[in-house]
Amino acid sequence: MSSSRYHSRPAALATSRSKRPAAFASCSSTRRRRRTADAAAATGDSSLWASLHEDLVGQIAWRVLAGDLRDYIRFRAVCPNWRSSTACPRGRGIVDRRFHPRRWMLLPEGHGLHPGHSKLRGFVRFFNLSTGAFVRVHLPLFRDHCVLDSIDGILLLQRDHDTAIRLLHPFTGDILDFPPLETLLRYVHPMLLGSKWYYIRSIRAASLNVSVDEDVSLMILGAPGMLQVAFATSGEQQWKVSSWYLKDIFSELSFQGKIYVVCEIGKSTGERILQIDPPELEGTEPWVPPPKLIAKCPVNKPGKISFYYLVECNSEVLVVAISSGIDRKILVYRLADLMLGRTVLMTCIDGNAIFIGGRNLCVRSKAFPILVGDTIVFYYREGHCFAEYHLSRGTLLPALDRSIIANAVSSPNAVSSPRSIIYHINTCCYRQIWNKGQIKFLGKTAKWRVKGKWRIGVNLASEA
Repeated sequence: MSSSRYHSRPAALATSRSKRPAAFASCSSTRRRRRTADAAAATGDSSLWASLHEDLVGQIAWRVLAGDLRDYIRFRAVCPNWRSSTACPRGRGIVDRRFHPRRWMLLPEGHGLHPGHSKLRGFVRFFNLSTGAFVRVHLPLFRDHCVLDSIDGILLLQRDHDTAIRLLHPFTGDILDFPPLETLLRYVHPMLLGSKWYYIRSIRAASLNVSVDEDVSLMILGAPGMLQVAFATSGEQQWKVSSWYLKDIFSELSFQGKIYVVCEIGKSTGERILQIDPPELEGTEPWVPPPKLIAKCPVNKPGKISFYYLVECNSEVLVVAISSGIDRKILVYRLADLMLGRTVLMTCIDGNAIFIGGRNLCVRSKAFPILVGDTIVFYYREGHCFAEYHLSRGTLLPALDRSIIANAVSSPNAVSSPRSIIYHINTCCYRQIWNKGQIKFLGKTAKWRVKGKWRIGVNLASEA
């Protein structure tokens, strides 16, 4: 019974097809021809794009790379021709500056989930300060590494068992090795209290440079107890230090392979901006040239004290002056203008928001709607709040209800539980917090494991 029923279906279907109206059959065939034509056109268009001349593909690729490395990687994945006509970033992610992920920042997860935490299963998240994009990358080496700094998006890591410094490109996986940090212990001032490890692990600024022969050198400006600048070339076994030293540094910035600092040279001369050039590797003995005086900070008004901060914004260096007191004012200058002896105030920073902290960051406000454009975000001590100052209006308003720094002092767990993207971004200004939870906190001291032993140091959160 069932067999005859199933056998009769083709005949019934054939009968129903034969009884279809002629117009209906004509419409169906028209749609089929149209779909076939569209598919052919799409195939033709794609073949035309795929057959672009390699010089033209290369020019387009470099324009894409100028915007973002991740877009460049997607561009190369379009077709085999585009991939073969463009340079592969893998293997050259560190030695070629064009492949540096400049605007990408490691995202502090909070809640004690430091990079390498078992709950993260080897994954680390990054976010783009210009676009607000997020990406998750599998980096299992954080099982025995911790993050000390970030240079143009390149992570500066310390390996646990031998304190070796390593540079890691988070998107290509490229790694370069540098000498162990323990070779710098002898350069820490012997009269300083606490552990010497704190002064060499607390990196204030770091820059990397690539020579014509693609030798990569790393220059590090440490905590105040480390008065000399340390430098080394990849593959070396010992860190070297400068023959000169710096003190009374108020702000520092790594920019295009150089380190810029604001320091007080003399009580009567006020603050000056110095430029530290990359190490000179040619000759019998590498060395770091002495810092050059390139600009003077604007003179304070009588009775006013200003603090000066350096920040990179739109590929140029800005100088942010924050006055003290309740009725404080914030002024922004271009370093290029100050170098020419001009004091031109900026009331617009292209809709960006500048975060002032242990490190200073420029964030695109359009990428993060919670931020207000053309503002300076900082910790307002007099108001005990996290505040934002609008440059054109001159207004000072609370950015959020509480300050992440105040929480760090009052409650050790508050820093590890950020509630807003503003907290996450501000945490990036304090690189020590990246490892919060990985570095064990004991009251007002912190300890970390080095060569299998627990070493005691200063509380990193309270210092921030």
